[in-house]
Amino acid sequence: MTEETIKTRSCPQCGKPTVQEFRPFCSDRCKQLDLGKWFNEAYVIPGEETIPANDPEDD
Repeated sequence: MTEETIKTRSCPQCGKPTVQEFRPFCSDRCKQLDLGKWFNEAYVIPGEETIPANDPEDD
């Protein structure tokens, strides 16, 4: 990627131009909002559902 390409990318949260310090986001706020979405399981990686090993139903 060229430096020009990096400068023209937009923040995945709000669409504003990115800031080098917070890349790929434009601000600390957008970075924290994205992290919060991961913690609240708003983003998921698809895969098979598994049963936890410590499931009390298996006893």
